[in-house]
Amino acid sequence: MFCVKVVLVGALASVLIAGCAGDEKTAKGKHLYNHYCSHCHGESGAQGEGFNWERMPDPRPKNLASQAEMSTFSDEEIFHTISREMRDTSDPAVQNDDNYFAVSTMPTFKYTLSEEEIWSIVGYVRTLHGMSLTYDLGSRKQELEQLFQSAQQEMEQAKSAFEAAEQKVAAAQAAKEAAMTDEELENYEPEEVEIPEEEAFTQASVKFESAKSDFEGFSKRPRKAQIPRPDLTISEEALAQQVELGKKLYSEKYGCHGCHSLNEEGGLVGPALDRAGFRLNPTWIYRWILYPQSMKKHTRMPNLGITNDDAKALTYYLGTLRAPKSEAPVTSME
Repeated sequence: MFCVKVVLVGALASVLIAGCAGDEKTAKGKHLYNHYCSHCHGESGAQGEGFNWERMPDPRPKNLASQAEMSTFSDEEIFHTISREMRDTSDPAVQNDDNYFAVSTMPTFKYTLSEEEIWSIVGYVRTLHGMSLTYDLGSRKQELEQLFQSAQQEMEQAKSAFEAAEQKVAAAQAAKEAAMTDEELENYEPEEVEIPEEEAFTQASVKFESAKSDFEGFSKRPRKAQIPRPDLTISEEALAQQVELGKKLYSEKYGCHGCHSLNEEGGLVGPALDRAGFRLNPTWIYRWILYPQSMKKHTRMPNLGITNDDAKALTYYLGTLRAPKSEAPVTSME
């Protein structure tokens, strides 16, 4: 779908321009949905339609085509389901948290897509059950911009105050030293002076960086620095503990079995991992787990916000998967 440019005036122009923008967002949301979501949720959102649906553990993906069910969720609730932090779903506190979607096999896209892209997916999902997005994206972007500008102004003011205080302290120190004799200066060591304005500047800088990240993250995808080579040396005793932790993280926090299979159980989106310990280099596994987009830009596997420690535990666990070679060909939709 595309929009034809014509000369329009008044309210009609506003309506048609808004309609074009809505069409573009819907098209963008559809493209992202088809790439990241349709293998589990189906092209039309109906249960049983996606090629991965039958291999998903319970609870299976919701019926996104059902207006009766989906109308009970607000736009914000759908957004936060797609953009949440991954938590341990075996923890009763997580299970009983009404504000958290405690299903590990539904990944987060918080660290893969921009906020605007996630909202476009929400908008497209709404069309699957005959509704439309009502969330005010324009106001959200304006809010983030205003917070960024306010934080920038606050940081600049705090910086100026700190620099002025530094100069005042330096001037006082210089005046003190100028009044001292050579003998006094010989054994003199300047006192370390605490400048209250420094702490205020530090806090303002942290606030500014956070506001900047939120504002830029509205329209830009998150990026990570290059992952350094990890130190994976570990004692035998510690390795056994880490392998058990990695196994738990695999199924209960990050839901890897939703997309990958072991012993022919689990998803078909990514490759089977039965022989990961033979096939994959541990450093490569670690880097892939932390930031898959740096290894393959358009991979379906999202960045799950996995911590360095969790990535190591998962790497150790995957290293133990050394099943005998199968006669059957390896199946993967990645």
